Amino acid sequence: MKLKQIFNSILAVLFLFPLMVTFAQQAANSGSIEVITTFDYPGTGNLTLPQKINERGDVVGEFIDSTGVTRAFVRFSDGSFSAPIVDPNDTVGFTEGRGINNSRTIAGDYAISDGTLHSFFLSGSTFTEYDVPGAVQTNLLSINEPGDFTGGFDPDGSGVFQAFVSVGGTLTSFSVSGALSTFAYEINNSKHLLVGYYIDAAGILHGYYRDANGALHFPIDPPGSVGTVLFGLNNRNWVVGRYADSAGVTHGLFFVPPNSFFTFDFPGSAFTSLNGISSQGFICGRYVDASGIAHGFLARVRGTAPTTPAGAEMKAKVSPSLVTPLNPSPSAWGGAMPAR
Repeated sequence: MKLKQIFNSILAVLFLFPLMVTFAQQAANSGSIEVITTFDYPGTGNLTLPQKINERGDVVGEFIDSTGVTRAFVRFSDGSFSAPIVDPNDTVGFTEGRGINNSRTIAGDYAISDGTLHSFFLSGSTFTEYDVPGAVQTNLLSINEPGDFTGGFDPDGSGVFQAFVSVGGTLTSFSVSGALSTFAYEINNSKHLLVGYYIDAAGILHGYYRDANGALHFPIDPPGSVGTVLFGLNNRNWVVGRYADSAGVTHGLFFVPPNSFFTFDFPGSAFTSLNGISSQGFICGRYVDASGIAHGFLARVRGTAPTTPAGAEMKAKVSPSLVTPLNPSPSAWGGAMPAR
């Protein structure tokens, strides 16, 4: 995996359209998602990509500057920003913030000169490096209040990832049966639900969730989806993510298992992604304007969770979350980075 591919894969998911500050979108007789504010990491031309939000309202994410350098950041609940966060072993200008809990412990990843991904925890000013034992690449994606964490790892350098979850210090790896790669994006505090996405044999992305018994439910695809990613969840089992349609528009997705969902589009934008949600119903995400610049936003769920039952297309298969052999071909992965 080369550095150029890293940057290209980030930019490939960014689409177009203009800026608006406040918006509420109704779901029939149920509730709404309302945008509170938009934000950008300070600096001219930065792309701002929020990833997760904690119960305090702090948002972790990354920004990409005009030279293509990626740095992690925290937007604190008072609206101020941290200094750019750079892992000390980042040698190529690529550090991401992926997860944050209430103690403000950050989980993230970085790249080194050979293009491989490695991960870290950051508490205060102290970095603790983390790799799944024996793995060539590790991509940390979340951390919850008890300190459980999730992500994906490449065991042999093929670029094909398996999902993992660490609960109480016990590491478990798993994958969707027949998937080319599987990523675990977040587990809630109760450990009742874990969400993420996988890549099928045709290279299509689908959401999944893993229940408290370890069973995987998949695929999670709203009708009309040609690619679905589930990014985050809260302790009420409310899930957020995004999906793309055949017209090339990417929609924010609000999902409640087993099969209820709501689509949210930032007004005027052809790309909306909902990436994290707190138990209070606060959401962090991003949209992309007409010049191709990604902006962060904060939103909230008003009233009852805004979902409607899905049709048969969204009914999921269920299987035990056993580790299964994955397609070892690097071409099956295509050099793409885990979604953000």
